Amino acid sequence: MTQYSRRQFLAENAMGIGSVALAWILKQENLLAKPKSVSLAQQHFDLTPKTSPFVPQAKAMISLFQHGGPAHMDLTDPKPELSKYSGTDFKGDIQFSFVNQASKKLFGSPWKFRKHGECGTEVSELLPHLGEIVDDICLIRSMHTGANGHEVSIRYFHGGIPGVVGRPNLGSWLVYGLGTESQNLPAYMVLTDPGGLPVDGVTNWSNGFMPSLFQGTVLRPKEPRILNLDAPAHLRGSLQAQNLELLQELNRKHFETHPHESDLEARISSYELAARMQTSAREALDLSQETKATQEMYGLDDPKTREYGTRCLIARRLVERGVRFIQLFHGGQPWDNHSNITTGLPGICGRTDKPSAALVKDLKQRGMLESTLVHWGGEIGRLPVTQSHGDAKKAGRDHNGQGFSIWLAGGGVKPGMTFGKTDEFGHRAVENVVTPNDFQATIMRLFGLDYQQLLYLHNGQEQIITNGRPAKVVSQILENPPEKAS
Repeated sequence: MTQYSRRQFLAENAMGIGSVALAWILKQENLLAKPKSVSLAQQHFDLTPKTSPFVPQAKAMISLFQHGGPAHMDLTDPKPELSKYSGTDFKGDIQFSFVNQASKKLFGSPWKFRKHGECGTEVSELLPHLGEIVDDICLIRSMHTGANGHEVSIRYFHGGIPGVVGRPNLGSWLVYGLGTESQNLPAYMVLTDPGGLPVDGVTNWSNGFMPSLFQGTVLRPKEPRILNLDAPAHLRGSLQAQNLELLQELNRKHFETHPHESDLEARISSYELAARMQTSAREALDLSQETKATQEMYGLDDPKTREYGTRCLIARRLVERGVRFIQLFHGGQPWDNHSNITTGLPGICGRTDKPSAALVKDLKQRGMLESTLVHWGGEIGRLPVTQSHGDAKKAGRDHNGQGFSIWLAGGGVKPGMTFGKTDEFGHRAVENVVTPNDFQATIMRLFGLDYQQLLYLHNGQEQIITNGRPAKVVSQILENPPEKAS
């Protein structure tokens, strides 16, 4: 038996004795951190409706995402000083994305602004239909990502961390936390553009580390919007039902022996949903049920607005049938007006302004706006200086993530108000700054959720949408303070 002297014992075990003593003291003073009890059992995932800790204002959300960065000083944020000093050099520091085409010459807006509605909000002549609904929207003029790039800011808006992929998007978090009111249609649906995928492609509606049950389901941009909706003629009726029943039984038995395969559970749910969609989806997408007046309000009678108007109308019909989260995207980035802004900006405004406003009007007249949150906005804005390309007629604006505008309507948001400010030239947000994390926290609160308490266990870590980044609920834009659910 090894003999230890008193000195040896103390030297070799001092840290252990100290740790025990410290733990005892902390326990006596109730300062010892207590780890949360985390269940080791497999979490069960489904899309059944779930209760929220706060009384929800919004039940569904339609996000009209404007890829590319709409020029806020030309659309939603009038800057008289910018026009006054147009052509002179900007005195402050400025970050350019395209340095070889950069200029510090201030570029006043070529378009006029005027006040609209009872609230008197000023918007550009390029958005006359937005002017008709200003009393129903909350215009936020102080968005800030701190980054000028498209992808880095898009991922910030959608996934909570600038530039990081592989995370669930906002729609995934909402569906994970709340499920869906419809069991016959996907909970999270995406309407893409006939011109192709948006910048960053399918990552815009990714489920990230969540099961595939929570990813966005894409509706095709042309007919048929859902492929293979009908079974082959020789398999329809009772034969199809028998086949599906057998397939489900086999999948469920397999799942019992592989309980940790969340994708398998999602696949089972998808098969069940697909069978129910054979009837419900066809009816939801049948716009012939809409009146001529409604179709014209969305611009379906005009080739310029028909495509985007069709998707906006489909979005309303999906919300009407219980879909939780719907997002519309453009092909590429049509708002990315680095050049020829005098023709490019009127073009995209002409395509989207009337349908976007029609969506708000339609929801309101149907009594759905109170429970449906509508979002319009891009990932960045534009700089107040000229990107000239050496020719004033080809002038455009470079990227700007330091300050820009979005708007919200319905779903518990205060109508007829503007919130936040950019500086006199529209370069930086300077008052009531709102980040994408603030945006996410506020959206979740409108749905009755606490963004800090909606947790998802991934790789042994509790994940939240903001990943612990600084965030706040922008309570100033909420129509009513959130109440704890009874």
